[in-house]
Amino acid sequence: MPSSRRAILRHILSGICTKMNRTKSVPTDVMETPLNRCLNTFDIALLGIGHMVGAGIYVLTGTVAKEMAGPGIILSFILAGFISMLAALCYAEFGTRVPKAGSAYVYTYISMGEFWAFVIGWNILLEHMLGAASVARAWSGYVDSMLGGWIGNTTLELTGGIHEPGLAQYPDVLAFLVCIVYAAALAGGVKATAVFNSLLTLVNIAVMVLVISVGFWYADGKNWSEAEGGFLPYGIGGVIAGAATCFYAFVGFDSIATSGEEAKNPSVSIPVATVISLFVVTVGYILVSAALTLMIPISEINPAASLPEAFGQLNLSWAKYLISIGALCGMTTTLLGSLFALPRCMYAMASDGLLFSCFGKINPTTQVPLLNLVVSGVMSACLALVFDLAKLVEFMSIGTLLAYTIVSASVIILRYRPMERIHTTIRVPAVAGSPDDDDDDDEDEASQSSMDTSSPTSEMIEEVLAGRLKAQFRCLEPLLGRFEPGSVVSVAVMLFIFLSFAICVELKVSWTQLYTGTWWALIIYGFIIFAASTCVAVIAVHNQNTRGLIFKVPLVPFVPALGIFCNILLMVHLDAVTWVRFFVWVCIGMVVYFLYGIRNSKEGEVCSSYSILMTTSEAGKVPWGSFKATPGGKKSSKHTIFERFTGRSKPEDKKSIVEESENETSGYS
Repeated sequence: MPSSRRAILRHILSGICTKMNRTKSVPTDVMETPLNRCLNTFDIALLGIGHMVGAGIYVLTGTVAKEMAGPGIILSFILAGFISMLAALCYAEFGTRVPKAGSAYVYTYISMGEFWAFVIGWNILLEHMLGAASVARAWSGYVDSMLGGWIGNTTLELTGGIHEPGLAQYPDVLAFLVCIVYAAALAGGVKATAVFNSLLTLVNIAVMVLVISVGFWYADGKNWSEAEGGFLPYGIGGVIAGAATCFYAFVGFDSIATSGEEAKNPSVSIPVATVISLFVVTVGYILVSAALTLMIPISEINPAASLPEAFGQLNLSWAKYLISIGALCGMTTTLLGSLFALPRCMYAMASDGLLFSCFGKINPTTQVPLLNLVVSGVMSACLALVFDLAKLVEFMSIGTLLAYTIVSASVIILRYRPMERIHTTIRVPAVAGSPDDDDDDDEDEASQSSMDTSSPTSEMIEEVLAGRLKAQFRCLEPLLGRFEPGSVVSVAVMLFIFLSFAICVELKVSWTQLYTGTWWALIIYGFIIFAASTCVAVIAVHNQNTRGLIFKVPLVPFVPALGIFCNILLMVHLDAVTWVRFFVWVCIGMVVYFLYGIRNSKEGEVCSSYSILMTTSEAGKVPWGSFKATPGGKKSSKHTIFERFTGRSKPEDKKSIVEESENETSGYS
């Protein structure tokens, strides 16, 4: 009897593990969607710029320059922009591979499985809610500073203030109303939103150009002199701390990938818009920071409204009011970006069955998920009402960094995974009467011609060799060649993430011992670095599968691996209380997933014939705990748990590459 109970328990647990690790199957026509495909490259680029250029440039610039880095804020923005670019390249590749709403959630679902996809999706929801709430607080605070603090003082007189740790000093009613009003404005449809966003973004860019031009005209090099503290008054540590804060200013480019399901030609628009928007924003941040710190000494910067006050000190009142208008426009576009992405992430998760089905409905008139928009607006407004801006920003960072880490890892895993069918270029139907039809057709034809350059033989060879050792490293076959193609890379990526976390913790905890050359710290640190480097080397000796990718991340696996390390480095330096809040939010998500999502997942239904991103070996596997016989009438061979995890095959099941390629050739003929 006890043995029967153990067998039943093993059956149940193996079934749960199978469900948690199932990957998303993408239909052949990924362009089919109930959403409105009406956005061109220009619209998407301005959406990304508008989402990034807001509170970061008008609020964080003054705070970081005065309290963290001084004029070294320029280096902080360069470092933060570089780290963001590493993640943005990975988002761009995925955006061309799978042009669906949901961003990092969808990408993780395809590559790493359902459980990790839900964790990422759940945290993306929190990220965008906190992003909208934090920008609403910044918007309100900016208006309050322009009015001399009248809003804050009046609210304190009426309510008496809030005296709880972690909460704001007073309930911000204006921030609450701003979230509600802009959420209602988004209900008009994506094209109207894009036009409104584009106008505000152009105004914002014009104001940035004005700030840079006038700022450098009135620049004084003495403000960077030793008398004022020098270029790095807080040292290199201040630059790194400033970069962690400036990273918040670049949060928002993932809204470009989120808009992939509403883009006319996502395979071209997503990567182009991502690179353009991030380049423009980084250059703008660097020049504005340089202008600010050259105009006035850092000791005279007002963190609440740094740019208007700086021009006010130079008796340029006309510039002060123009900058205030640009600041409100910039923060408005950032708020619109968060409220734009949040309902679509909820829609993507609900469409897959992981969230309640009511969030998967689209209004037939506006082609917008209206219920999601209402819930998003109300929840963001409630957060903006009672929470402090600094706490919102810090809490938001951890979810963003985790999403960036998983997306970078997913790029590596999919690059080395042998695919049953390659994700080919999709012909995008032209929109009648659109002025961009000719341009889109030219882009599509160029994309198609770039896809037709390889012969069937080269395509077959690349598919067969994907995930296997390169010819020059065949000597490692006895050690690494005994596993299924792609499985060694997946394990190496997981180990690299763990070792990167260990390196970052070691840097934070034992920095003094490392700096002074303590022998035990050097040995531990050296061993961990060697192990992490070995993981990257193991990944690099395998063949990639890049067919069907119009845009590719360069230097894989090195660029995504560097992005993983940098993101983890910033995560480790977050406050411990932030980690506690993060785990509480994740625990709430686990309740939702195990009580609802795992039971209602669409991937739990009968598998469709569309499995373009599932490996051939995975498609033929029998689920854990299943007693289903194989097509030959025999029961499937037994494997240990280790073999199931690593994908290791038994010797009699292995075939040489030559035999497999011969079988593939006969299949083509």
